[in-house]
Amino acid sequence: MPSVRMVSVHHLFRRAPRVPLVRTPAAAVVLSLALAAGAFLSGCEYSYDDGRGELPAGTFPAVTDPALPRDPLENLPVAGAELDAWAKEVLPDAEGQVFRTSYGTVEGGEEKTESTGQLPSGTYSLTLACRSERRVSFTVRDSEFALVDLSLRCGTSRVNVVHVSKDSVLHVTVEARDDANFAYRVSRI
Repeated sequence: MPSVRMVSVHHLFRRAPRVPLVRTPAAAVVLSLALAAGAFLSGCEYSYDDGRGELPAGTFPAVTDPALPRDPLENLPVAGAELDAWAKEVLPDAEGQVFRTSYGTVEGGEEKTESTGQLPSGTYSLTLACRSERRVSFTVRDSEFALVDLSLRCGTSRVNVVHVSKDSVLHVTVEARDDANFAYRVSRI
């Protein structure tokens, strides 16, 4: 049987002799210069004269939290007088000649199509808005092309500018996955 040499534990963990630390004068000078430069630079401030005077004390507005939580009921569809008030809010008075203003309700999974009547050629502003818990799709077409095809996040109004090259009737189609209120306005710019 072969013999195995056993190593002493004391032999494995033997310490090297300690060497005393020697500090050179150059290291001390470099360290003191670095500390002095840091202390000097920490007290610097850049200022300039822009011609304006000092602001009087207390003129700054109070800081408020800009992230206010949204009301979860704000996007639920409404009816009656509430629907009328909502439509007036999201479709404020428009500049120019208004050719069509409409608002109403569309059932979930359904689509509703309305027509504007004959519009003369020109540039128009289409203001679109919706009120629902989900997005609502708006498609505005003339006899040939889709001028606007938009899935709108409810709670915001969207204004699109379109050009009608010849006298046309615009067809506005509103489609929603859930019950929704919609509003739109067609006005000439």
